[in-house]
Amino acid sequence: MDSQMAPTNPAPVGAKQRLLFMGQKSSFRNFQIWDLPGQLDFLDPSFDTDGIYGNAGAMVWVLDAQDEYLDSIARLTDTILNLQQSHPEIKYTVFIHKVDSLTNDYREDTVRDIIQRIMDDLNDAGLENPPINFYSTSVYDESIYEALSKVVQMLNPQLPTFENMLNTISSSCKFQKLYLFDVMTKLYIASDTSPADQPSYAVCADFIDTIVDLSQIYGWNRDRAKAQKDDQTGEVSTVEDPPPDKADTDESCESCISGAGPFSIYLKEMNKHLALIGISKEERFMQEKPTIEYNVQLFQDSLAQVLAVTSGQN
Repeated sequence: MDSQMAPTNPAPVGAKQRLLFMGQKSSFRNFQIWDLPGQLDFLDPSFDTDGIYGNAGAMVWVLDAQDEYLDSIARLTDTILNLQQSHPEIKYTVFIHKVDSLTNDYREDTVRDIIQRIMDDLNDAGLENPPINFYSTSVYDESIYEALSKVVQMLNPQLPTFENMLNTISSSCKFQKLYLFDVMTKLYIASDTSPADQPSYAVCADFIDTIVDLSQIYGWNRDRAKAQKDDQTGEVSTVEDPPPDKADTDESCESCISGAGPFSIYLKEMNKHLALIGISKEERFMQEKPTIEYNVQLFQDSLAQVLAVTSGQN
């Protein structure tokens, strides 16, 4: 998925006849995506089930809400029941896709019917409280990014810690909504626990696109050594940049937009992968900005400590 592609301009993709491997690089958490064509039965003994699902943390099942979905539901429940015996650690997410073309009343009925059928089939098979979530998605808005964000969060063991930290700074700085974004993928790995709304996420995602575009023009290469020249001796020495979790916070990018409609947007780079983005409706946001920056700096320091502990455990 191209992070710069507009949701209203999707690229056409033909039918897939083979398993595809895709990987996301240069992001906060490197993960692998295996794209399994729906018309193939990967539970067939001729496939290496352990090789496909052995290291899987989550399975995303994309269900077309415009199509006859009874057969897809049957194959989904069979897949879950089989994998629960051999790989019970896998978590499942159903993307109820293409709901944008349905009327509001019919959309709600369709989503409710799909969820009810899947849960009834799993419960009838003896699987109580199955590890499965449901999200309505479309390529014509940011719902697909929000749903993928929830999948990534589901695999993040530090999610409760991140949420508690974000709740604290959101309350102290009076943010309406606060996100911790993976800049390269536009997925948020955590947010405060206040109710989320799609317009807020869309504004933050567009803001990230703007910052990324500007950084490609005016930014610097952090992985490249920096040359320093001594004015007295004329000697040139090379200084390497520090690791991401120990980077000088003075070099972090910061941006703030005030008066963008009824709210203000604040962005502060945490490291080269993560950015904190908040939306505030406080009228005195700019007057309180020094206090906000101080609190955000404390959050950044705490986040670096959490990431350092996490990297040490891996």
